[in-house]
Amino acid sequence: MQSEAVTIAAVSTPLGVGGIGVIRVSGPRAHRLAAEVFRPVGGRTPENCPGYSAVYGRLFDEEGEFDDAVVTVFRAPYSYTGEDVAEISCHGGVYLVQRALRALIRRGVQPAAPGEFTKRAFLNGKLSLTQAEAVMDLISAQGTEAARAALTLRDGALFRSVHGLEERLLALAGHLAAWVDYPDEEIEEVDPAAMASELAAVAREGKRLLATFDAGKILREGVETVIAGSPNVGKSTLMNLLAGCEKSIVTEIPGTTRDVVEEMVRVGDVILRLADTAGLRNTEDPVERTGVTLARRRLDTAGLVLAVFDSSRPLGQEDRELLAAIRGRAAVAVVNKSDLPTLLQREEVEAAAAETVWLSAASGEGVDVLSAAIARVIGQAQLDTTSAMIANERQRDCLCRALSSVEEAAAALGEGQTLDAVDVCVEDAIQHLGDLTGERAGDLVVEQVFSRFCVGK
Repeated sequence: MQSEAVTIAAVSTPLGVGGIGVIRVSGPRAHRLAAEVFRPVGGRTPENCPGYSAVYGRLFDEEGEFDDAVVTVFRAPYSYTGEDVAEISCHGGVYLVQRALRALIRRGVQPAAPGEFTKRAFLNGKLSLTQAEAVMDLISAQGTEAARAALTLRDGALFRSVHGLEERLLALAGHLAAWVDYPDEEIEEVDPAAMASELAAVAREGKRLLATFDAGKILREGVETVIAGSPNVGKSTLMNLLAGCEKSIVTEIPGTTRDVVEEMVRVGDVILRLADTAGLRNTEDPVERTGVTLARRRLDTAGLVLAVFDSSRPLGQEDRELLAAIRGRAAVAVVNKSDLPTLLQREEVEAAAAETVWLSAASGEGVDVLSAAIARVIGQAQLDTTSAMIANERQRDCLCRALSSVEEAAAALGEGQTLDAVDVCVEDAIQHLGDLTGERAGDLVVEQVFSRFCVGK
């Protein structure tokens, strides 16, 4: 179906100086309105071009011609939005693309709202809601695995997994409803044991899917990471190595770092929201003491700890306190200055940390080993980016609600409650799964999803 009667347009490339700027036009008058600002070279116009074709010409407005352009024509329903679409590609200067957009608006095109093109694709059945959300994940992907995971979701992996659960529950609900509403008909009797088994199977699969959320979130958004350790073990040198630039001051004077220095870095294919902190020690300096307090707070709340130790000196009290703090947590013990003679008690460090890596932050030797250790500690090494995963808090909440309803249905069945009560719980679970995929989502949910999109997508 056509989702809107209005023809919309927006600049779909970032505003700035570039080789090409693209203005996307979608709606029933897309081709005619594009033709009103475009003079083709040759006989074909956007109105008489077949779909999946392009025509070269000049853009013009009331002041005259102002740029060369190519108009690419898509015809409904074989377009991104499912509507007639014209994409005008001109030179990528801010002035030129904005002038082209203004020319279209003066001829009756409506400026597109954030995410309106993808919203129309959803409303016209070109994408599920989870596929639409994956579009933004693709745009914002900052690494190979994040892009691969987003593409998997864009191809419908999550929709298929959730829809499969929904279909199983619909079959149960249909059987329950028929048995309750038509007792005199020859309908197969409801078997409580078989129904309990099916509800348990749905719950297991739902929980498996739910378990992908944390690792997937780290893949997309990165992980809060703190570099911690006693003074002069090489924390700031490690920060600079991972950041690829001089973010932290490095000196031989203990207590140089007194504030939290932050940077977003990519280590391998993992995004770290990295914080270099003050050296952990007792000090009389009030400024440094404040820095140490901030460091301990970050250490307590970080999703990943890079605990740094100096291989050339024995463990001190602060080192052992740090080892106690990281025991049982997502942490990598980074034994720095591996190029110097070793005095560190290796066994103590390896017993406390999930992973231990020996490196020289000054030379960079061992950084690849650190990258692999980080991926293992936060679960990225085991993450299958070719399978369905829960991509955001909205999807997680819908799935949690659905699983809660499934558990309530199983409990009602086990307690011997009426089949009507079981059916109500199953129907609730179906509704929540439909909210997740968008098949049963209300207007408010849809508006909230697309309000987070950029204009032009």
